[in-house]
Amino acid sequence: MLVCRGPTLETPVNTPRPAAANEGHASILSAVAFFFVMTAYYIIRPVRDQLSGAVGSQSLPLFYGSVFIVMLLLTPVFGALVSRFSRKRLLGWSYSFFALCQLAFVPAFMAQDRIGARELGVSFFIWASVFNLFVVSLFWSFMADIFQSVQARRVFPLIALGGMAGAIFGPLVTKALVQVIGVAALLVVSAVALLVALVFLLTLSSRHDCREEARNDEPIGGSLWAGVKELWTRPFLRYMAILMVLGDGIGTLAYALMADYTKVHLPDRIARTSFYNDLDLATNLLGVVLQLTLTRWVLIRKGAGWGLVVPSLVNLALLLLVVVLGIGNVSLFGLVTPMLAVMMVGSRGFAYGMTKPAVDALYTRVPRETRYKGKNFVETAIWRFGDVLVTSGVSLLGGLGMAATGMAGIGAGISALATWVAARAGRSPDLLPEEPADGRQVGQAKAAEA
Repeated sequence: MLVCRGPTLETPVNTPRPAAANEGHASILSAVAFFFVMTAYYIIRPVRDQLSGAVGSQSLPLFYGSVFIVMLLLTPVFGALVSRFSRKRLLGWSYSFFALCQLAFVPAFMAQDRIGARELGVSFFIWASVFNLFVVSLFWSFMADIFQSVQARRVFPLIALGGMAGAIFGPLVTKALVQVIGVAALLVVSAVALLVALVFLLTLSSRHDCREEARNDEPIGGSLWAGVKELWTRPFLRYMAILMVLGDGIGTLAYALMADYTKVHLPDRIARTSFYNDLDLATNLLGVVLQLTLTRWVLIRKGAGWGLVVPSLVNLALLLLVVVLGIGNVSLFGLVTPMLAVMMVGSRGFAYGMTKPAVDALYTRVPRETRYKGKNFVETAIWRFGDVLVTSGVSLLGGLGMAATGMAGIGAGISALATWVAARAGRSPDLLPEEPADGRQVGQAKAAEA
């Protein structure tokens, strides 16, 4: 059994820590676990999106508003679980609960035509969004718990790459199976993938813990409302909350406009599922390319803060293109595709391929309670609060007759503001300094930054 342990009295100061030796093994297991997490999610994501595409953007405020209320209700529940139970039990119970819920939805999807897309859409959209936010947020809280800051900048892009591989594999599975086994049976496949991910995470929790503060896997303790309270006391969390509303609001804007597009152009359920599946595939391929090339270089050479700034600049450029070219078809590398799809793929690709690993690398430099409770509150309730604002705004402006290009112009201004907030977040005064790395870790860090 491999365990990361700190240096002892018998260990010379310049002896490499097992943390450095085990870093590669831990990062591989983490990447494989994230592969299965994202496979599970991306199998059901097109299922969720075809429901929203069936009803259009006018129903999205209802969908997101319902999710926001559920997130607020779950915040103290999650805080209580984190305070009272060990990390292993928290992971085991959470992932098992969501797998069982997937199986419970199978009969509902078998009767979708009788229930109705709107009624089933509200309940499944809420559940799938909670699934995504809690399962993925808990995964990265766990990663921030077992890796140090210096390690995170090296390995988080690689772990995220494993997730992007799963995010590509999931849509391929959906594309291959949806015509054969139908929509309902895909939920069973997704549940199996999530339970496989849980096995790898429990193995990591037992064998690879490189932080002294978290090594005994004891409950974190503290208040169940700590995540909410810290939003007002920690500048870094405030920046993250504002950036969540501004930055991810651009992706939500693209999603809302795309819902209207698919409602008009793709009335068939199977066609909508296939179209959203192709969007996910293109998004995740872009994310993979970024993680193999630009992201790791930016995080190691320029710092995690730049990993927030660059995607905001990309969003700004994409929105300005929509203002100029409109949302109609454009030719891209010989393929004719809606400009709106280009914007959606580009914005999400940079969000998953660069923003996410950069944000989670910064979360290694906050106290442990903040990594779980504060991070979870920002990435669940605050995220969906932003979605409610954006989708409500789209519905209001659409009702007033504003075209999609006008909304893109407003989004460009929001992206410019998000760029400024991102630059501030990376230099937040309450971020802990980089944890010192000794022995081989120092040599590796210097070599990486040379």
